[in-house]
Amino acid sequence: MADDTGLTSAEAAARLASDGPNELARAGRRSVLRIALGVLREPMLLLLLLGGGAYLLLGSLTEALILLAFATFSIAVTVVQEARTEHVLEALRDLSAPRALVIRGGARLRVAGREVVCGDLIVLEQGDRIAADARLVEAHDLQADESLLTGESLPVDKVAAKEGFDDTAPRPGGEGLPFLYSGSLVTRGSGIARVLATGPRSEIGRIGQSLAGLETEAPRLARETTRIVTWCAVGGGAVALSVVLLFGLLRGGWIEAVLAGIAIGMSMLPEEFPVVLTVFLAMGAWRIGKVGVLTRRAAAIETLGSATVLCTDKTGTLTENRMSVAALWLPSGEAFALKAGVAVPEGFQALIETGALASAETPSDPMEIALLGARGTDAPLSETHGNLVQAYALRPDLLAMSNIWDDGQELRLSAKGAPEAIAGLCRLSQADHAAMKAAVEAMAERGIRVLAVATAAPQDRNWAKSQQDYHYTLAGLTGLADPLRASVPAAVAECRSAGIRVVMITGDHAATARAIAIEAGIADGDVLTGDDLAALDDAELAQRLKTVTVFARIMPEQKLRIVQAFKASGEIVAMTGDGVNDAPSLKAAHIGVAMGQRGTDVAREAAAIVLLEDDFGAIVQAVRLGRRIYDNIRKAMAFIFAVHVPIAGLALIPLLFGLPLLFGPIHIALLEMVIDPVCALVFEAEEDEADIMARPPRAPDEALFSLRMIAWSVFQGGAALAMLAAVLFVETANAMPETELRALMFFALIAAVLALTFVNRSFSASLGQALLRPNPALRVVLLAIVAITGAILFIPAAQTLLKFGTIAWGDMALAVGLGALLLALLEAGKFLLGRFLARRGDRTPLFREGAA
Repeated sequence: MADDTGLTSAEAAARLASDGPNELARAGRRSVLRIALGVLREPMLLLLLLGGGAYLLLGSLTEALILLAFATFSIAVTVVQEARTEHVLEALRDLSAPRALVIRGGARLRVAGREVVCGDLIVLEQGDRIAADARLVEAHDLQADESLLTGESLPVDKVAAKEGFDDTAPRPGGEGLPFLYSGSLVTRGSGIARVLATGPRSEIGRIGQSLAGLETEAPRLARETTRIVTWCAVGGGAVALSVVLLFGLLRGGWIEAVLAGIAIGMSMLPEEFPVVLTVFLAMGAWRIGKVGVLTRRAAAIETLGSATVLCTDKTGTLTENRMSVAALWLPSGEAFALKAGVAVPEGFQALIETGALASAETPSDPMEIALLGARGTDAPLSETHGNLVQAYALRPDLLAMSNIWDDGQELRLSAKGAPEAIAGLCRLSQADHAAMKAAVEAMAERGIRVLAVATAAPQDRNWAKSQQDYHYTLAGLTGLADPLRASVPAAVAECRSAGIRVVMITGDHAATARAIAIEAGIADGDVLTGDDLAALDDAELAQRLKTVTVFARIMPEQKLRIVQAFKASGEIVAMTGDGVNDAPSLKAAHIGVAMGQRGTDVAREAAAIVLLEDDFGAIVQAVRLGRRIYDNIRKAMAFIFAVHVPIAGLALIPLLFGLPLLFGPIHIALLEMVIDPVCALVFEAEEDEADIMARPPRAPDEALFSLRMIAWSVFQGGAALAMLAAVLFVETANAMPETELRALMFFALIAAVLALTFVNRSFSASLGQALLRPNPALRVVLLAIVAITGAILFIPAAQTLLKFGTIAWGDMALAVGLGALLLALLEAGKFLLGRFLARRGDRTPLFREGAA
């Protein structure tokens, strides 16, 4: 094989077969069946399906189908949402996979990035995404943007390897080296490189492999729900078994005893808990997806709502990862900071124009692009300055470049470069040099990269051999910076108002990081560098975390250590990032947030949340939604606890007092047709509470099912049961026929369920808010309940199936009035309890644990 012809096709195929494709190991894409099986791991959903199967064995087809329909609905919602997420992630991966131009057998071929193999010669041009780690064998003014690996926003110069050069590549980010890295971008120039490593053996691949050792944490809500459901299942199962034995021994008829036991079990087992958790998080993922946030693990949205620390990368996350002119300085000492909407004074505009004239006509360098963009016009330089007739390139011994323009009347030379190089060309006096150096240092402290600009007037068209043969005059300094994203300051401010501490972790210099942190509004605090961090043990680092707000010059493995240290301190950690260097910490954090457009596959696979539009401000929307979801889950859980008290009570009372059984499995299942949509749709669609982003994050160890919430729920349910039991005993005493009594109690129970729904819609005590708070899902559910009620009232077959007698309109008015009275009493009770707690200095909502 000759070096200039590359591999043959046969050699490339053999290496592809032996080494494997040039791609990262995929976290196995989940099929629809695999997602569905994951949903079935929820214990109560399994019980729901088993219950349906038991009804089939008992021959109760209608009841079985209703139960199975509920289970199917819950599974379908989750499967559709998570399958959609998998498809979007796959599309993102395909869009980001680079193709490569390779030389094989002397011919240039365009191949998929996954088909590049070790030994391939790849041809690189400006704008190409590098497909594999490689060593340059030929380079023409080539620069590469390695920020996805290093966090540095500026590209680095690359040179061809000299003969005998060691193929052991250093870490990414070095200037003047021949090594290129997979995932990097060619920002200028061209070249040919020989592939050294592909797939998991590349720099990206090694970081990707390190993720395998990091386990994502099980969602806390799922753990709590599983625990409470298990206890309820054990208790409800014991009661149901006791009912079967009691009924069978005292009344005879073991088949009826089994049906009664199943009815009791259904009334006591809160099968809605896993349904609520699954549907709320799936619907939350759908809602936040509409604002450009993709959730790979739906439970992460809820967790983000409890985040106490947000660790954010700088480059590409807080900043736009592009250069722009930020500051200008004239030799007179005048300075000007560019701001949006503020016109640039004439003298400073001339400085920008001079810097642009010292740039390439069609620039590829980020700084030259920024200079031309700051001119305020899209007109080419040649329109006003004539033709570019001579150019002096940047050289290692003189870090400056000059262009000579000819408009037909006069010649104009413009130069730009490193301040020290331009100072030498201008032959500045000691005083002028000191003034310029002070200005440079002032800009550098703000994280600004400085270029000096100078002008000269060539005497004739006999071009000098070197830039140093002209007489320059200093025009001034141009400061360039990677600008902050416009949405960041407001997002950071809202995070702070919500009690979330924002911490920057970056590979950039300390001065640059501090300047960006100040501009972003990140709280003032200490700056800790990577070298300082390396010198600290875990105990010392834990102590420093309390005051540090900026971590600078941080290596990827140190990001992971910082995240783990915050977690060890009891914080709920969210980590944002887009680069491969962010991936381990993204996975280790409680919530990893990756950028979708600019982010790497590794980062997206490691993260729980992906910002499709790379908008940092969307994080705040995710936090808001996470808090709303948690609030609404609490409301739904409180409702579920409350509603099962009267249902279970009305199923047990007839057994305890020797009365005819009111409700069988079909009635309980029909009630679930009311309760489940209320839980899964109405409470999920409830609006934010007024203080949702003005209160601190909840304590990480706060229980979902607090004693206060359970007590308040049991009180609600007990009040409903007391009123319903009173009606039952009064009507029984009045000898109301069994079928009519069953119908009356069923509709009265539905009215009580609706009253409990309205009571639990808001944390605050307001009857008007309970009734008028906007919620489109509630209107739909109410219409559905009216339609079902009408069908039962006017379709004889439905009354026969349910064993209902004809109900008088007066009895229907009694049922409705019972619900209205219950709503008024509970809202009044909520108000009085709130005032009582406030007098004790405890303003925590009834649904949550008190502060005292």
